[in-house]
Amino acid sequence: MKKLFKEFKDFISKGNVMDLAVGMIIGAAFTAIITAVVSGILTPLLNMIPGTDGSALQVLLKEPVFNEAGEILKPAVILDFGAVISAIITFLLTALVLFIIVKVFNSLRKASAKAAEKAKSNLEKLKADKKEETAEAVVEETTAPAVEEPAPAPVADNNETNELLKEIIKLLEDKKSE
Repeated sequence: MKKLFKEFKDFISKGNVMDLAVGMIIGAAFTAIITAVVSGILTPLLNMIPGTDGSALQVLLKEPVFNEAGEILKPAVILDFGAVISAIITFLLTALVLFIIVKVFNSLRKASAKAAEKAKSNLEKLKADKKEETAEAVVEETTAPAVEEPAPAPVADNNETNELLKEIIKLLEDKKSE
């Protein structure tokens, strides 16, 4: 059960699910706006076409059935082409608006990715330049002329003293090479 909950949490927290939720909310809001535009503006404009009163976009298939009191027993069967045309216009306008939003969002995302890539490239270039400067400084230090130490003064022929001095010189040279 914990594994299932963890997988669901991972699924919900991913950006794609959040993008989908935002898209659904925005789509619903635009659908409401576009439906209002179609029913409030476009449909009346279609009905203003000479010779149409709105009923020209409807076909009556079966008359309604009334009782003696004038109440409708069976409603009329009507094909309403105007409602279908309005729905198609609503769909097309909604799709167009969402297409424009997605297009702008994707172009902003691409621009952001390009800027991030450029910043990363510049950072890598700065790091490479810094490494190169450090390497040049090390090369300059190692190629700088070494200060030569004066040769030890000759010592008397005392064998024991000579051996001791040789050992000291050897230790100093080993220490210098480290």
